Amino acid sequence: MVVIKEQEFRQFADYIRAKYGIHFKDEKKTLIEGRLGHVISSMNMSSLTEYMDYVMADKTGKAASAMLDRITTNHTFFMREPAHFHYFRDKVLPYLAKTVKDKDLRIWSAACSSGEEPYTLVMIMDEFFSPNKDQWDTKILATDISSAVLAAAKAGIYNKEKMSDLPEAWIRRYFKKYDDENYILSERLRNEVIFSNINLADSVFPFRKKMHVIFCRNVMIYFDNDTKDKLAERFYNITEPGGFLFIGHSEGLNREKTRYGYVMPAVYRKE
Repeated sequence: MVVIKEQEFRQFADYIRAKYGIHFKDEKKTLIEGRLGHVISSMNMSSLTEYMDYVMADKTGKAASAMLDRITTNHTFFMREPAHFHYFRDKVLPYLAKTVKDKDLRIWSAACSSGEEPYTLVMIMDEFFSPNKDQWDTKILATDISSAVLAAAKAGIYNKEKMSDLPEAWIRRYFKKYDDENYILSERLRNEVIFSNINLADSVFPFRKKMHVIFCRNVMIYFDNDTKDKLAERFYNITEPGGFLFIGHSEGLNREKTRYGYVMPAVYRKE
């Protein structure tokens, strides 16, 4: 196992924070050793510095994507933090159905990981707008910095454990058996999600229109307070008036700095 020196770790942490907004405190050094040490050894490298030189020299971005997959946690499942989805179904969608005159819904699942969150949203909308769904543009934008999890999300294949909280009616309606342990989401619903690679640390998001709803849950736990405040402000600037921001229940916005209004735990609104 490669041992990471203190100075190496600090340089690594500074780079990750500047490039991706992810904040690793000193006590995370052991975690990074565990997640990258064997990779560095398997590549016949002797240090974290040598590995980072390799990552930064790779202009394709594949090495950086692989590194991010190893140092971040992409644990998620369908209907995670269900109160959010109930509020989206019972409060947000009825509001949008009345106020979005051009019937073009703009919903962003930021840091979508392996796709459970955006696919849950499209199932809710499919049920809500039926039988007039063809009158609405309900496609969702789903983004992540990891190319690997985006590829898994596009495939739409999930094991039984991740689907345990889904209603049985949804499983019958929207999924087919893929093999003994896995199901695949219907192609019709997979086509409702547009997947793209976006870094939330970027200073500008490439959107021409503002969003009605943004889901960015369990991501800001990786950011320091200054990064969180700046991200919340960028979200606010691209949210339609009356639009909503959902964050993780273990997260919060700085009430003294954010312009979002508080709605309920982990749900905010642009008045």
